[in-house]
Parts: sequence; C-alpha cells; structure tokens
Amino acid sequence: MNFFDDKIAERLGGINFGKSTEIYKFELIKRAKTAAKLTHPDLSLIDMGVGEPDWYADPLVIKTLSQEAGKPENRWYSDNGIPEFQNAAAQYLKNVYGLNIEDPSSQIIHGIGSKPILALLPICFINPGDVFLTTIPGYPVSATYTRYLGGEVFNLPLHESNSFLPDLESIPSSILKRSKALYLNYPNNPTGATATIDFFKHVVEFANRNGIAIIHDAAYGALTFDGYKPLSFLSVDGAMDVGVEIHSLSKAFNMTGWRLGFICGNPKAVKAYATVKDNTDSGQFRAIQKAGVQALNNLEITDRTTEKYSRRFDLLVNALRELGFNATKPKGSFYCYVKSPFGTESGELFKTASEFSDFLIRNSLISTVPWDDAGNFIRFSVTFEADSVETEKAVIKEMKNRIAKLKLKF
Repeated sequence: MNFFDDKIAERLGGINFGKSTEIYKFELIKRAKTAAKLTHPDLSLIDMGVGEPDWYADPLVIKTLSQEAGKPENRWYSDNGIPEFQNAAAQYLKNVYGLNIEDPSSQIIHGIGSKPILALLPICFINPGDVFLTTIPGYPVSATYTRYLGGEVFNLPLHESNSFLPDLESIPSSILKRSKALYLNYPNNPTGATATIDFFKHVVEFANRNGIAIIHDAAYGALTFDGYKPLSFLSVDGAMDVGVEIHSLSKAFNMTGWRLGFICGNPKAVKAYATVKDNTDSGQFRAIQKAGVQALNNLEITDRTTEKYSRRFDLLVNALRELGFNATKPKGSFYCYVKSPFGTESGELFKTASEFSDFLIRNSLISTVPWDDAGNFIRFSVTFEADSVETEKAVIKEMKNRIAKLKLKF
C-alpha cells in the first residue's frame, strides 16, 4: 500500500485515484500517432488536430521581452498586474471591439493565460450544490473545477441545427433555480461557430431573468474572416452588469507559451477573481506583461495571422468538399468542424467520430480531433506546420490524396 492511497481527495477519486483504466481522447490520439509512424515510416505526419498557433510570437514582441527581462524594476512580483497592461488591454478592447472601459484598474485583471482564469472563476461563484451551465463539445476547465468544488454541471449540447448555439430555453426550471453561472465561447472551439448580437442580447435577458452570471471565453475573439467583425459579449447593452469576458494573447498574437490573458467586465466579479487570484499566484512576469502591451498595441500582428488562416481555410474547405465532407468555412477561430463519415467502400464502419479519427491516423498518418458529444464530428485545424504559401498548398494536396485513397462513405 502506498502512503498516499488514503490521502487523495475524493474530488480526484479518493482511494481509487490512479486506478482508472480509461484512456482519455488526447492520449488515444498520441498513441495512435506513435503506432502509425511505425507502420508508415515512409510518410510524414500531417497534424490537423493541433490547437496551437504554428507561428512564433512577433519579433517586435520577442525583442520587447528581451529588453524588459534585464531591467531591475521588472524582477518584482506583479501580483494582480501592472497598470500599463490594464490600460493597453482597455485600449485594445476599444480598438478591436468598440468597448469603452471606464476604469481599467477595476474592470481588467490579467491572468497567467486564459486557462487559469477559467479555473479560478468557479471558486468565485460556485458553492456545493450549485449548478454550472456549460456547452458541449467545449473547453472543460471551468466545469472540472465546479465538480472539484462540490457543484454540479449541466451540459448544453451544441447542435448544427441551432447554428452551434446553446438552446437556453431547454434548461429545466429545476436546474435554473440552482444555476449560478453560464459558460459560453465564441468564436467557438471546436465548432468554429460565431455568435450574433441578437444571441448575446438573448443571453443578457436570460441572465437577468434567472439571476445567472455569464462567463464568455473570447480566446478566439479576434480571429475572424470574410467580413465578420470581432464581437464582444460585453458590447451588448446590459452585458457588463451580468458578466465577464476572458481574452487571450495566445491565439491572436501567437503567444501560446507566454501564458498571458485578461478578464474584463463587471467590477465586482472582476474583484472576486482578483481576490482568488491574489491567493493563488503572484502574477505573470512583468517583462512578459510589457511584451504583451507591445502586442496589444500592434494589431497588424493579428491581421497577418487571420490572413494566413483565412487562406488556409479556403484550401482546406475546398479539399474536404471534394472528398465528400460537408465542410463550410467558419467565420472565426482556426477550426473546421465537419461530420464524420460512417465508413469506407472497402467495408470499414465507424460508429463514432473517435473510431474514424483513429482509422485516419493509423492508415493515412493524418491527425484530427474527434468529438462525439453532440453528433459525430471531426475537427480539422489550420494551424498545421507550413513555412510558405506553396508549402500550405502542398500539405493540403497531400492530405487530400491520402484521404481520397480511403474511399470514404457519408
């Protein structure tokens, strides 16, 4: 018996911690990649599943970090952030989303990436027995922490028939009475769906009618294409009274590993987050925040990034359509979400998207991410490695040729 067998908290499984034989989705994908590389040593992996930008941070941002890292005044803890970052974030929200933040010092607080922000927010709102409303498929961090806290999670499926928006009116009254917060994410991971002003107005009305706080994850907010303008939940009348919004520098500025984001919105909710954060971490390195200021002040970085993703989407969507997928170019994010085929002409059958994704890796060395939460769907990402436009075309062409050989049935 291990000393810690009876020490692990029940929220992690208690005495059964570490004994589960369940293999999680991304571990399955990792294992399938390894096996496929051994089986097909002549093929290179085409990774269409990765959810991280393929570009480095902009040279201007990197230079700023290098300069600021050596300054003595930046060595101190930053705690809940530096005013320079808060002010730059407020100006960014005005420039990109048209938001007017009256008091950045009380309405904006940085986080060590958006993931920790989403992890800490349930601590601000959820008591044992409270319900947290979330969308599936989706990013699970806030829901996981809700369960850690003794709360319950109610899932709202994102169906294609409803434009991958949650049906808020489908929530039972017994659940609504105990609900404290609703998590939304648009542009959406993994569906690529975007929200409308009318939908956000409905969310504000829903929040007021039921007394439910809104948490909007806008990590992909600035990555939009073909005339769709970045839309903030907080730009809707009354939204600032009922919610908060989380922004990330990872996606729009290719700063994934830098771990920098911020929360903005209702001052009392932001203060609650700041209180929990102050007891959790000592803030992101000041030099990284100052590099973040440089990024927020240079929107052309995002412009170049969205131009690349838009171009790749055009190539990817055309190829998928020719292969039989019912693919549509999204208006935001860097994900293309398509229904999974049900089999091949040679007789293979796929009951789930997970089965098809595994088959695709093992037979064609093409990695995707499957989702079976609300129908069987596959997520293709346009963040694949390619250092030129010609390489992008070559990657998509090779992907298309490999999949064509499988003779899929839809």
